[in-house]
Amino acid sequence: MHVIKNVNLETVCGVTSKLPENTLPEVAFAGKSNVGKSSLINALMNRKSYARTSQQPGKTQTINFYKINEEIYFVDLPGYGYAKVSEAVKAKWGKMIEGYLHTSEQLRLVFLLIDIRHEPSGNDKHMYRWIVEQGFNPVIIATKADKLNRSQIPKHLKQIKTTLNVTEGTPMIPFSSLSKQGRDEIWELIEQYALDFEI
Repeated sequence: MHVIKNVNLETVCGVTSKLPENTLPEVAFAGKSNVGKSSLINALMNRKSYARTSQQPGKTQTINFYKINEEIYFVDLPGYGYAKVSEAVKAKWGKMIEGYLHTSEQLRLVFLLIDIRHEPSGNDKHMYRWIVEQGFNPVIIATKADKLNRSQIPKHLKQIKTTLNVTEGTPMIPFSSLSKQGRDEIWELIEQYALDFEI
């Protein structure tokens, strides 16, 4: 298990901000509003509420860079697909996310969060394809796994895989922010792809 010594919200990028030129590896977290992104990031950082969780979907309107242990950045991308936001704002967020995926020189790994209880939405499918088109093969994190019986999880994972048409061999990790199920597996992937990249 990765020991978290320090966490620092170093950069917050709005629509017009220039992205930081980081020299450390980055892993990014994408997912629609209210899918549990902040809860996942807090669980990985071993912090209760460092990444702001909100009952109001669509709160994260910036790209947030969290520096962990002076060795890696967690990049929290704006939640997508929130109905109460105007099309103009959605288009801006889309441009921000696309700009980041397209221009970051340090991005090593992208996690796409999908609510395990529901079939992926059109927005989820669009986001998956989009990330793939930018040259990344996103790892799927199936959030809110504690809301299902264990016996239901394989069926729901299969539904996500089929609906998104996930590339063969892509890791799919059921995650629960309550029980922390999946946290260690996610850290293993981060260590493998982002922290051992000199090998």
